[in-house]
Amino acid sequence: MKHGNSSGTSELFLRGFPTHPEFQGLLFPLFLSMYLLTLLGNVTIILLIRIDVQLLQAPMYFFLSHLALADLGFTSSIVPKVLVNLLSQEKTISYHGCLTQMYFYMCFGNSDSFLLAAMAYDRYVAICCPLSYSVRMSCKRCLLLATVSWIIPIIHSLVYTLLMSRISFCDSEEIPHFFCDIYPLLDIACSDTSAIGMLLLTEGVVEVLGPFVLIVVSYAYIFYTIMKIPSDTGKRKAFSTCGSHLAVVVLFYGTVSWVYFKPHSKNSGHKDTVAAVMYTMVTPMLNPFIYSLRNSEMKAALKRVIRQRFQ
Repeated sequence: MKHGNSSGTSELFLRGFPTHPEFQGLLFPLFLSMYLLTLLGNVTIILLIRIDVQLLQAPMYFFLSHLALADLGFTSSIVPKVLVNLLSQEKTISYHGCLTQMYFYMCFGNSDSFLLAAMAYDRYVAICCPLSYSVRMSCKRCLLLATVSWIIPIIHSLVYTLLMSRISFCDSEEIPHFFCDIYPLLDIACSDTSAIGMLLLTEGVVEVLGPFVLIVVSYAYIFYTIMKIPSDTGKRKAFSTCGSHLAVVVLFYGTVSWVYFKPHSKNSGHKDTVAAVMYTMVTPMLNPFIYSLRNSEMKAALKRVIRQRFQ
């Protein structure tokens, strides 16, 4: 084996999915279909928002286009390699490829979290402070929120990747997962990982929990404001403007919290694998369809674009 890096490892082995061999063949067409739907849905969302002027000028859809881009990067950093390994007997990933996958996975995943928080703030201002909405959610403010949502995860992921590049791995070099996530990599580390562990407990938790707390606080104010609306029609209209975003938040944080916010164990088993499939493949696939099916403005914009193209 070549020793071209600090860990002395040139290849790592991905254990994959803890299923019987006869079921492995069913996973490839399933995951391929999910990935193609993810590409189709998120690319459609991005193009629709960029083409339709009415959507592009609305802060909510400006953030949604960035969320769709993050979802594309997030799932594309994982699923293509999963598909290749499902067809391969070796199920390997190069050392540098593993670090690269981990970097982009963490970067796009954390951007998802920050963008969801920015969208929650947008809904808070729209419902709780409607008279100052145009001032608070100006183009400059939206651009600043989107920039922060990308810059912080880029730096955060780079720090983790640099720290992980300094560790060495045990003889087996088998990652107990289907992609290079940070906890499975720490499981096979033989060198001191205390610095990374401290980072996970402090800065890492703050970065994930911080946006989540902002979302919870925003929706607490939103629900309080909505409940003061006297008419049932007004309440339903206000709730409908938040429905799609809230559904995506529940789907994203519900699956992520199962893996990252419970006590870590080296023998997590099938449940963690299922949860990982949910937030790496299912959630990015469902997000654009949730916004398309639950959002009247998105459906109206799609009709306008189709009408313009075929007239």
